[in-house]
Amino acid sequence: MSHRLLATTNVLSLLVREGETVSVAESLTAGLIGAALTAPSGASAAFVGGVISYATELKHRLLEVPAGLLEREGAVHPEVAAAMADGVRRLTGSTYGLAATGVAGPEPQDGKPVGTVHLAVSGSDGRVWHRDLHLAGTREEIREWTVNEAVDLLQGVLEASVGEHSG
Repeated sequence: MSHRLLATTNVLSLLVREGETVSVAESLTAGLIGAALTAPSGASAAFVGGVISYATELKHRLLEVPAGLLEREGAVHPEVAAAMADGVRRLTGSTYGLAATGVAGPEPQDGKPVGTVHLAVSGSDGRVWHRDLHLAGTREEIREWTVNEAVDLLQGVLEASVGEHSG
């Protein structure tokens, strides 16, 4: 079993055990995180769905990322990732929202260099967890590393949450 499949299986097991769900908001990964989370059988017990908000305007219209934030910072920013995660969580009614925004290349975007990635997880209690990445490699490698890091971030959040509930 590949590392990613093992990680996504662990994530889904944690969600199911706690009776929780996840949804995704993806920009640079364009659905790859959702595909990874639905690779294990039984994923429908915990995976609600997702939004591919590749266009900046869609981040505002569908996920309710504040227009002022997008105008001021551009689409590649930690606060945008947090707003995307919160927006998809609210839109889908899931327990957790997981979001990724960044620059896979080949050109910089909004003044941000290729490899700049921001991940966020939004929980139903209002907490938000971030991970900021500076990746190197081809467009495909950056997207693949982003998926791995996103699943890893979600797994860490879920493991910490289970620890809080059991202690």
